[in-house]
Amino acid sequence: MMELKAVTVAAWLSVLLAVYRSEDVVVDLEGREGVLSYIEGGGHGYGYGVSSASSSAAPTPFMVGLTLIKGAADKGAVCLDGTPPGYHLHRGSGSGANSWLIQLEGGGWCNTVRNCVFRKTTRRGSSKYMEKELPFTGILSDKAEENPDFFNWNRVKLRYCDGASFTGSGQNEAAHLQFRGQQIWLAGMEELMSLGMKNAEQALLSGCSAGGLASILHCDEFRELLPATTKVKCLSDAGMFLDAVDVSGGRTLRNLYQGVVNLQNVKENLPASCTSHLDPTSCFFPQNLVANIKTPMFLLNAAYDAWQVQSSLAPPSADPHGIWNDCKANHELCNSSQIAFFQDFRNQMLEAVRAFSASGKNGLFINSCFAHCQTERQDTWFAADSPLIGNTGIAESVGDWYFDRRPVKAIDCAYPCDKTCHNLVFKR
Repeated sequence: MMELKAVTVAAWLSVLLAVYRSEDVVVDLEGREGVLSYIEGGGHGYGYGVSSASSSAAPTPFMVGLTLIKGAADKGAVCLDGTPPGYHLHRGSGSGANSWLIQLEGGGWCNTVRNCVFRKTTRRGSSKYMEKELPFTGILSDKAEENPDFFNWNRVKLRYCDGASFTGSGQNEAAHLQFRGQQIWLAGMEELMSLGMKNAEQALLSGCSAGGLASILHCDEFRELLPATTKVKCLSDAGMFLDAVDVSGGRTLRNLYQGVVNLQNVKENLPASCTSHLDPTSCFFPQNLVANIKTPMFLLNAAYDAWQVQSSLAPPSADPHGIWNDCKANHELCNSSQIAFFQDFRNQMLEAVRAFSASGKNGLFINSCFAHCQTERQDTWFAADSPLIGNTGIAESVGDWYFDRRPVKAIDCAYPCDKTCHNLVFKR
C-alpha cells in the first residue's frame, strides 16, 4: 500500500462514497472508541486514512443538497437534540420519473444517556451538524454507467439522527434528549408522499448498516404506505447483525441492543409478529425478523461483515490484551483458529437467512468479503472490477431481482476463495 494520508471526516465521506478502484480500502482506526466509527458508529470526528492512490483517482462526486422537513417538530419528529430531520432528494426523469428509491442512512446506535448526549453534538444526532450536501454515488448515482437500473429514479437519502434505526419513541427530559426515530420515519415518508411518491409506480426502500436494519424494520410499513398497484420491494445492505458470541464468550452486540431498545422505548415500534413470542431485544435482531416480512426483500451482506468483526465479534472490551488486533485489522494476518472463528460466524449468517431464502419473492447476495456497505460505494456497487459471485455483480443482481428478470439466491464459497472482494483493511 502507498503511504497513508489523513483526511477529515467530511473528506472521508466523499472518499468512502466516491468511485475508486483499489482492491482494499485502508482505514485508520487511531483513537477508536468504536471501530469503524465513521462508517457505523459515526460522528466522533476521528481522522481516517485511505491510500492516496484511491483518493486521488476519485472523480468529483455528484452532490445533492440537504432539505430540512418543515413542520416536523409539530409532529414530534425531531433529532436527539430537538432539531428538525432532513433528507437529500434528486428528482427522477424520463422512464424513472415516477419511480422512487429511498435510502435510510446508517450510523450506529446510542445505548446510554451519555453516548446519546454526545451523539447530539454530531450530525448523527442533530441537523445543525449535518453536511449541507452529500455525494450521490453507487445506488444513488445519476449516471447510467454507474447505476444502470436506478439512475433516473427519484433518489432520496433520509438522514439518520435518532440513534435507534428510526424506531425510538419518547424522551429523556433530564438529559434534554428526544428519542423520536419512529416519528422521523413517518414525517420523512409523509414529506416524500407529498412530493409525488404517493403516485409511484415502482419503489425500493434501501439502507446500509444501521439503515439496513431500519429497512428491515420498516419494510412492511413502507409497503402499506403506497398504493396496492405500486411495485414495492426492500433492500438491506450490511444490515444482518447477528446475535453472536464474541471472542470472550460474551454477547457484545446483544448488550448494546438491549441498551438501545430500553433507553429509546423501541419495543412499541417492533413487529408484533416477533414481540408476541420473543423479548424486545431479540426482535431488534434481523435474524428474528426477516423470515416473517411479507414484502419482497433483498439481503446484501458480507459473510465476514467488517463492522461486526471489529465491534461485535472482537471489540477491545472482549479482547483486552489485543490478541485479535492484527487479525481484525487485516484478515491476511489471522491464524488458523481465528479464521475458523470467522468461518463459524459465516455459518451462523447462512443459517440465519435459510428460511428467508426459501421464499421465492426474496433475494440474496452473501459474498465472502471483509466488507461493509457495498451499495453506497461505486467500486463495490457497479464498476469494472466490482465484487462478483459467479459472473454477476451486486448492482446487476439487485436489478435482476427487483425487475423479476431472474431469481437471485447468491451465496459465495467460503474465504479465501473469492478474489473479487474489495476488503476493508485497517491501520492500527
